[in-house]
This record gives sequence, structure tokens and C-alpha cells, in this order.
Amino acid sequence: MNRRDFLKGFAAVGTGPLLLSNPAFDVRVCGKQPNILLVMSDEHNAGVTGCYGNNIVRTPVLDSLARRGVTFESCYCNSPLCVPSRLSFIAGKYISRIGAWSNSCWLPTGDYPSLARILNSSGYESYLCGKMHFDRTRRYGFTEIGGNMNNATKKGKGSRRAPDNLAPKDGISGRFDQFHTAEDSSVLTHDRKVTAGTIEFLQNREATDKPFFLIAGYLAPHFPLIVPERYWKPYEGKVPMPKIPAGHLESQPLNYKHLRIGFNVEDVPDDVVRKGRELYYGLTQWLDEEIGKVLKVLEDSEVADDTVVIYTTDHGENIGEHGLWWKNCLYEHASRVPLIISWPARWRGTQRRTKACSLVDVTQTVAELGRAKVPGDWNGQSLVPWLDNSNAKWKDFAISEYYAHNIASGYAMLRMGKYKYVYHTPPDAARAAERELYDLGADPGEFNNLAGRPEHSDRIAAMHAFLTDELGEDPDKTEQRCRADYATGYPQRE
Repeated sequence: MNRRDFLKGFAAVGTGPLLLSNPAFDVRVCGKQPNILLVMSDEHNAGVTGCYGNNIVRTPVLDSLARRGVTFESCYCNSPLCVPSRLSFIAGKYISRIGAWSNSCWLPTGDYPSLARILNSSGYESYLCGKMHFDRTRRYGFTEIGGNMNNATKKGKGSRRAPDNLAPKDGISGRFDQFHTAEDSSVLTHDRKVTAGTIEFLQNREATDKPFFLIAGYLAPHFPLIVPERYWKPYEGKVPMPKIPAGHLESQPLNYKHLRIGFNVEDVPDDVVRKGRELYYGLTQWLDEEIGKVLKVLEDSEVADDTVVIYTTDHGENIGEHGLWWKNCLYEHASRVPLIISWPARWRGTQRRTKACSLVDVTQTVAELGRAKVPGDWNGQSLVPWLDNSNAKWKDFAISEYYAHNIASGYAMLRMGKYKYVYHTPPDAARAAERELYDLGADPGEFNNLAGRPEHSDRIAAMHAFLTDELGEDPDKTEQRCRADYATGYPQRE
């Protein structure tokens, strides 16, 4: 079955009677365009959240939001890297369709029809408080508040590691030197400004104002893993070490071996791994408290009842799982993200959705809630019918891609049902493509790659065809376009 045939069954979704999950919803509230507050953190591993089943980490604010909302258990970023993920989200397209290859990229034009722009055309005012990793010259329809926190210069350049360059480096990454306790850091300073700016905005917003779309862009729990000692102490000696079966690292695809060497994260001492994981838990708790400050002000404001709150992140964090740190890979720790959507006036809380979705679906959801006209070439599908009715038909697939740094070639993922398929493009003419296939129901740790088993050959062929059709081209061609773009870069600026 190809993508078009697969999606035909969804053409009628939303045309039948509306079956809201909260039968006591307020028509006066739900009948108008709601305000939309989207809190986007950076590098939050979904598994390090209480409402996602972690009984060690303390995240009472997000857990409370989940009790008041709908939690999506299998949401994925569209790229496990900051800038590509965020650009994909505001553009409503997969990264390969907008050339968002790496952290040094921007959208094809400054006046691109972004999510903010289509909402503005629908009567909204779109604001950004905090980091979205935009180029200093571009805001894509957002009005920035709380200070200038997006001042990077994008050059569009990039490269590939030589496939044979697997010689280990001396020592380990200097990033591990930033695993310690302190009262302040670049992340903490930035995020305190985000909290202050968002609170000031909400305190001054009146119910009679135009509807707003506000992104509060936090950096935590992104490294450096620095947090006040009182946030680390509750986790000291309590966070389990990663489970890495014998022979697993040697069996990984070539690209993941390059990630370990390129980021210099091989043979990290156990005490560093343990301390880093504990600090990550502490930083996640610190972030939870900052979000709580914002949501308390919202709760006490004039606009609380008609404001949808969405919490998500741009990608996850490996924290030593599979021998990897940071993000960049397509294992669950890096590619799966938390997603909680709360609007008690319309949807009752403590609901969960288990099928696969991704952040471009969230883009479509925000657009539908705002009654904005979506460009016909956007990817994703609105979650609103599924939010309204847990039994609504849902597509149950997600796409994620990585074409950025410290790899020998780009790769793309399709999660469909309980299976995850990852295709690694050939790094050169002498090497073939590599594939991964995991049954996440039987193997949630992703240690048993089924791609080489003959009984799964038909499944792999079908999933690859679906992936190619959904993306609009084979990843092999995408990799060549990416390399050409990296060689050219963007025009030089003053």
C-alpha cells in the first residue's frame, strides 16, 4: 500500500458529527479562536518525565498538565537536532523539503509562509519569547518579546565524515567538563528570561485582546548539565546506568559509530555517566518549576479558560544510552518527544493516545485550532479529530530525518505501528546502504535489529516505499541534494 492509498481513508475525518472528549465543553469558549501557548523545551528525553512513567524524576507541573490534558505517548521530532526540528515545525514540512539540514540553516526565504504568518492572517498575533535558533535577520512572522534571544548567523555550510575515519580521539569531549552543580549557567540565565518575559506578557493580556499564539522557547534540559545542587541531590545515586548489551556498540550502523567518535563520547568513565544522568534529571526538574511559574500566572489571568496549552520539545537526549550523548540519532531517546495538549474546556484530562504522530502534526493542529488556511503542500495532519474522539481513525506513522554533522551519510526513519525502520544512505560508491528495523513492542530498547532477517524483507520493502512516497523522493537523492547545498552554502553577509 502506498502513501496515497493509505491516506485516502482519512479524507472524511471531521465531516461527521463532532464527538468531543469532554461532553461538558463550553460552547462559548470552544466556539471561538483560542489563545495558544506552546512551551517548547530543548533536548527533553520523554522518558525523563513522571507522566511518561518515570518514577524517579520530579516533574509535578508537567504531570499536572497531563492530568488536565491529553498525553501522546509516541510523538516524534522530524529531526533530532535543534534548528532542523524547529524550522520544520514552523514551516509545516519535513526538513528535506525545506533544506533545513543542520543548525547552520534557515528557511528558503525570509517571507516563508510560516505557522506564525498563516495564524496572523487568521486574526492572531504571534509572539516568540526565547530561543527558536533563528538567524539574527529572520523572525518568520513572530514578534519577539522578552529580549533578543535569536542572534545566530546561518551560513548553510556542512560536510561529511570520511567513512573510514574511525580512529578514536584522545580523551573525551570537553562538554563533560560542564557536568557539575552551580547556581547559574548560560541555560539557566536564558530560561529565567524566558519565564520573566512570558509572565509579563500573560499578566498584561486581556480577554478582549486579539487571540495570541505564543511560543515560550526554553533551553533546558539541554547541556551544559549545570544545575543548583539542591536539584541534583535528590537524584544522587538513584538514576540507573544505561543498559548496553555485549556486542551492541559493535553492531550499530556506521553512522552511529561516527557519532560516538565525532562527538568524542567513547569510553566515558562510569562516574561521569552517572553524574551526567543525575544532573540531567535535576535540570529537568528545574525546567518543570520554571514552566510552573508560567502556568500559575496563566491560571490567574483573564485568558486562562480560552487558552490551549501545548508542551513539547525539539528532540530528546541520549544521556549515555546506546553509548551516545546529546541527540542526532534515531533511537527513541533522541527522536521521541513528549507532547501534552491541554484545554479542559474542550478535552477532559488524563487521556492518552498511543499511536505514532510527529511535530508537523502538531503544526497542523495549531493551524486548525486557529482556523488558519494551511498551504496545500504542508506535511502532517491535524490531531484535533483524534483529540475530540479517542476512537477517531488516525494514520499512526511518523517521519524523522537527520542530515547534519558528525556522520558519513544522511538517514531517515519511518515509525509505523509498532515497527521502526531507519534507512542509512550509502556514504560512498564502495559502501551499501544500511538498514535498521525494530519491533518496539517486543524490543523497546532497540537492541535487536531485524533488518537482516529474510522474514522481514517484504516489510522493509513496503516501509521504504512508503517512506519515499511520503517524503517525495528517495533518501539517496536527498543525501546528494544535501551535499550539494553544503558545498555551496549561503551568500556571504556583512
